[in-house]
Parts: sequence; structure tokens; C-alpha cells
Amino acid sequence: MTNAQSPEPHWQPNRRDIDWTCDPVPSAPYEFHRGLAGYAPTTLVDLPELAQELGVARVLAKDESNRFGLPAFKALGASWALHRALEARGGDAQEQFAVVTATDGNHGRAVAHFARLAGHPSRIFIPAGGVHPSAVMAIRAEGAEIVEVAGSYDDCVRAAAASASEQGDVLVQDTAWDGYRDVPTWIVEGYTTMFTELDAQLGALGAGEPDAVFVPTGVGSLLQAALAHYRARNAVPGTAVIAVEPSDAACIAASLHAGRPVSVDTPGTIMSGLNCGTPSSLAWPFIHHGLDAAVAVADAEAVAAGHRLAEFGVAAGPCGAAALAGARRALLGDDAAERRRHLGVNATSTLVLTITESIEANPLD
Repeated sequence: MTNAQSPEPHWQPNRRDIDWTCDPVPSAPYEFHRGLAGYAPTTLVDLPELAQELGVARVLAKDESNRFGLPAFKALGASWALHRALEARGGDAQEQFAVVTATDGNHGRAVAHFARLAGHPSRIFIPAGGVHPSAVMAIRAEGAEIVEVAGSYDDCVRAAAASASEQGDVLVQDTAWDGYRDVPTWIVEGYTTMFTELDAQLGALGAGEPDAVFVPTGVGSLLQAALAHYRARNAVPGTAVIAVEPSDAACIAASLHAGRPVSVDTPGTIMSGLNCGTPSSLAWPFIHHGLDAAVAVADAEAVAAGHRLAEFGVAAGPCGAAALAGARRALLGDDAAERRRHLGVNATSTLVLTITESIEANPLD
């Protein structure tokens, strides 16, 4: 990795290889989730007013504000990855070890929640001052030990990995690096349940495949899941996938511009779950070959989008609302015609916004 600043503040197209495909996503995570207590598909909300605003036929929001009783999609990856990690460890809930991760909010809460259900303590590393107090309280409510790190999210990841290694604990981290790939792979597999559900829900509406999907993006694990789904060899081609990042943490845009993974400084954003400066090495090949564009949005845009979604009963936090902010940024404004051509979006298109968290997870103001 090399350090770089995001080259353009709002839009970075990617001229992807339209012939590139990947292996089909496994069905095991979806079947696992369906077997968990409290499982239900999250809702798909039709938003005709936003369709008119964005100049398309249909806008649908995949609302992850209540996933297994938690306020974010992270429960999908954490539950499946912890299940696989405990299997790899031998599956003995009585063995004394902790489950460790770094987080800027929802991932840590999900890991702590499923660790508690599995009978293990958890130790969650957070950037000091970088996680909303309500999110910290929610993590503690799961019985987790909180460790504050003076530094960035990337510093927390390094601290969590070192702690788990030194104490013989299980690290459940949602970003990959050399020598650490299995758990992040399982996390991505867990996230694919969202898109498997989405296929069924769109089919029930008679909508078919979406023309574009907007994905709030931090290190890129959920983005990788979306790309693994829509670029699979058995997938119907034609869906554009767009990463939405905070303007102050746009590592995907910078990496696309450089043609390789790069790190950016992250001074802070209300979109704390997306405040990540380095792409996952596991996600990068999918991003490089399969992503259509990255769009960066300011905090004020995410807040405005959250208030707009609330008018329609979608209680999105700033990370979730970023999907709408990104759609507005990509499809409206002075350069909209060129951007719409690049994405293949027109008046007949169906868009999906992945609303990744609720306002409970991270307040708008």
C-alpha cells in the first residue's frame, strides 16, 4: 500500500472488464442464517417519490435497520464468520478465549452480540473519539470490553490483531491482509445473504435484476459481496455497482484512480462506519475488475439524505443514508448525463439503495 489523496472529490469511474466473472457465491451462509432464531428477510421499500426525483422508473431501498434485532447488516457477516471461526477452533464453547475485533461501530456490536450468544467474552478496539457514544454504549451492553486506541481505524485493526495473537484469542476482522484471509472471506460470504434475499424480493415484485446498486463502502467487504453476487458466472449481466464513500475517507476512489490499493488519511466523518482509509486486500480484485464507479459524499449530503428517507419511513443512519446521497451525486447535477451513460441508467431503470444501518446505530445529528 502507498499513501495517496483522493484525486477527485466526488466521482471516480472505473472502466471495468465487462467479461470478468467470479465463482458463484456459496449457498451455505444463506441456509445458516435462515436457521438462526429470529431470522427474517429485511424489507425492500418502494420509493416512487425518489424515483421521480432521480429520473428513473423505480427506486427500492433494502432496509437493514433490523437484522437479527441489531440495527445494521453487519450481523450477517459477524454471525457466519464467528460460526466458521469457532468450527475451525474446534467448536468448544467451554474453551476459554475471547473474540476480538476492531470497529468503528456496527461490526463490533455484531461480533460482541454473537460472541455472547456463543458463550465467549469479547474485546472490541475502537478509535478514541471516533465512535458515537450511543454505539459505544450498545457494544458495552453486549458485555464487551472496550479498548480505545489513539489513532485511526487502521491503527485499531493493527492493535486488535496484535492483541488476539498475543493472548491466543479469535480475531474476527472484516478486512484482509497478507496471512489473514479466511475470516474476512467468511464475513463477505455472510453479507451475500442480503443480495440473495434481494433477488427473491425483486422477483416477487416482477422487477427482475436491478440496473444499478449503490453500496455504502468502508474497507470494501460489503462491496465485495455485492460484486461477488452480480459478477458471478451464473449471474444475469447488466447491473452497475457503485461504491459510496465519505469525501474524507475515499480510499476506493483513490485506489481506482491509482490502479492499485492505496491508503488515504481519514480526518473523521459522521459516517463513522465508513471512516476507513485502506481497502481490504481481499476486496481489491473484485473492485478493480468489477466495480463501475466510486462516488464520494460529504457529511451534510448524508444527513440530508437521511432526513429525506425518514419522510418515507426509512430510519437510516448516515452510513445507510449515504446510498441515497451517492445516487443523488451520481445521477443529478452538471455532469449527470455523462455519469448516467457510464452507469447505463436511464428513465426505465430500477435502482437499489442498500440502507446498511438504522438511525439507532448512528444518529444523523
